Amino acid sequence: MEIKNIKYEISNENPHKCPATDVPEYAFIGRSNVGKSSLINMLGRSKSLAKTSQKPGKTLLINHFKVDNGEWYLVDLPGYGYAARGKEQREKLSKIIKGYILERAQLTSLFVLIDIRHEPQKVDIEFLDWLGDNGVPFSIIFTKADKLGPVAGQRNVEAYKKELLKRWEELPPVFVTSSEKGTGRQELLDYIYSINQEISKTE
Repeated sequence: MEIKNIKYEISNENPHKCPATDVPEYAFIGRSNVGKSSLINMLGRSKSLAKTSQKPGKTLLINHFKVDNGEWYLVDLPGYGYAARGKEQREKLSKIIKGYILERAQLTSLFVLIDIRHEPQKVDIEFLDWLGDNGVPFSIIFTKADKLGPVAGQRNVEAYKKELLKRWEELPPVFVTSSEKGTGRQELLDYIYSINQEISKTE
């Protein structure tokens, strides 16, 4: 499937002020500087849909993008685990993130972005475990695949899977992407549209 049109709609820090709709929302989250904005721009085939920055932690709000005239929403969430921020701001961002994830009924699936260049990081594993404990449906997107050779990249992906299987009986869906080369774009969009089709069948 293909995105026909996508446009920015609203930003806020309160999940109760998000768009009053009943359509599916697919949210994207990850540690600061994981390449989230670049991935969103790749999905929308735009260079400026989401603001990219060399400075970590730029996304501080819940950003909604309307897709295909409102058939579904793409949601850009603030990053987690950015230690350079002060305690007060970290707590504020944590409240925004958890508020949206746990309270937003329209959230259909959460995509957790992980930099493929790194071995399993404690902050990522803890966040994934928190999602599991709270029954949040999610998938993992490994980013920046072009920055690492395929063998090394696959080794790190398998390391994450092995770590998760220490506590999980079943793994979530896993995608490998490169915003630079467009790798994984079609697989991601096909996955989203397949869920949308299942939802439409039950309505």
